Amino acid sequence: MATKEDTFKYPDDLVDKELEVIYCGLMHINPKSISRYYLENSECCFSVPNLLDVYKLVIFREGQAYVAEAVKSPFSFPKVKDDTQMHIDTCKQYAEKSGATIEDTFIRIKKLFLLKKAYKVAPTDVIQNKILQIRHYARYDEMTIAEIESRINNLDFLSSIKESVMSEYVTGFLLTGENNLTTGISLPYPILTKTFKGFRKGETAAFAMPSNSGKSRFVVSLLCHIAFVEHKKVLLISNEMTEDKMKLCLITTIVNTPEIQVIHGQKLHKKEAELLAMKFRVDEDKKDQVEVDDDGFILQREGESRSDFIKRLKATSAEFNSTVAVTNWVETQTENSIYMVYTSDHTNDELRDIIMDYYYKEGIEYFFYDTLKTDIDNIGNVEEIKKTATVLSTIAQKHEVFIGSTLQLAESSTPPLSMNINDIATSRTVKEVLDNLCLIKEINNSTYEKYEVSDELDVDDEGQNHFRDFEKPDVFNTRYYACVVDKNRAGEKPRIVFRLNLDYNQWEEYGYLRLKQKPIE
Repeated sequence: MATKEDTFKYPDDLVDKELEVIYCGLMHINPKSISRYYLENSECCFSVPNLLDVYKLVIFREGQAYVAEAVKSPFSFPKVKDDTQMHIDTCKQYAEKSGATIEDTFIRIKKLFLLKKAYKVAPTDVIQNKILQIRHYARYDEMTIAEIESRINNLDFLSSIKESVMSEYVTGFLLTGENNLTTGISLPYPILTKTFKGFRKGETAAFAMPSNSGKSRFVVSLLCHIAFVEHKKVLLISNEMTEDKMKLCLITTIVNTPEIQVIHGQKLHKKEAELLAMKFRVDEDKKDQVEVDDDGFILQREGESRSDFIKRLKATSAEFNSTVAVTNWVETQTENSIYMVYTSDHTNDELRDIIMDYYYKEGIEYFFYDTLKTDIDNIGNVEEIKKTATVLSTIAQKHEVFIGSTLQLAESSTPPLSMNINDIATSRTVKEVLDNLCLIKEINNSTYEKYEVSDELDVDDEGQNHFRDFEKPDVFNTRYYACVVDKNRAGEKPRIVFRLNLDYNQWEEYGYLRLKQKPIE
């Protein structure tokens, strides 16, 4: 309650002492006007000393017959001092001299006091600045009281949007190159990095693949690159693979990926199945100390505890020790950790809360959602997936973070290079929201001869394009995946091919892909 002078220090832009004096003077000249042009107790934000008491005298004395009890009751009784009448007379003189009307003056002071009240209770500097901006609107004088109240009620929204003058800093934008269009972090794939200009904060991207084709494994390869090569924290939100399965895939990827091997310093070639089964080869000079299977892996003795088996592995297998050195190294990478949240059922609001929790708690700016689906409240309605994608896009733009996701491709007979948005298993309208979209599908090994690949998309100076035949994989569990860039806000939409070895979760960008060209006759 405003029972005493408001001692809060308002910025000069919200202080108009002359207006306060004129308003109080007009009220004393015509006390009946208090019936329409009154200020409620919570709105009284006088900056001139003693004016609050001058105003309250109208309510409790001259105009008491015209003011509703609901307006009067929140106020304390005014203090009357020896100089109070002098202050009243001064206010009346200013009011008469100004020629102002009570209606116009009331509108002006009501608008100003609403801004002062909002400024005083604003929780952040950002919102306070938004309030000051309202005071300086070009057409502020034309705004009604209701319009001012509407702007104040929307302060949270106003503070969340990004505003700028597009014609400002255009030279610096061009010359410095310091903008989100050129500074995205790299992918582990040079062609896609060039195509998308990296993963850029403020954008969303989706990678669509058929069921059981390796969507989650592809995401893990991206996570590892972001964390250990780009040194960024990253969060995976999964509704597909559980933590244990993801962690095993993570270890496999870190152990075997050449660019990460350079960082952790261990040169290894270990299959995921071997890691899971704790299969490690014995050192050449210690073969007589242990029993091995037909493939040369050290056997665990019957009845031997896990801890004792590990002690023997430490003593006889450099391969084991190198692997543990890698996992120990991973645990030290606390500044670029990979976080994971597994949730099978959630709403869009809960998805937003998860992302924002890690954004604020861990400072994460790179997120992956595997797999993008409709929320739990709209299961079965494929069109609702666009709403989920819109939620992700809004978060990315508002908070300048990158959010990647996977999508489900329909099981179809569409040839890999003919894929388009119609092959998405869910709503096709999701493409409208995304910044980047890749459609990825395995190439049937019986059709390899139909395709050719090149390291360069364009012809060289001699007019040669250097496309070559596929190399049929000579390693078991190796396959080729066509990747069609279906949407790219950064420009070109090439078609490329990955070579994947499932045993090691190694995704190699093999080159640009096309169907073999018929010779010109």
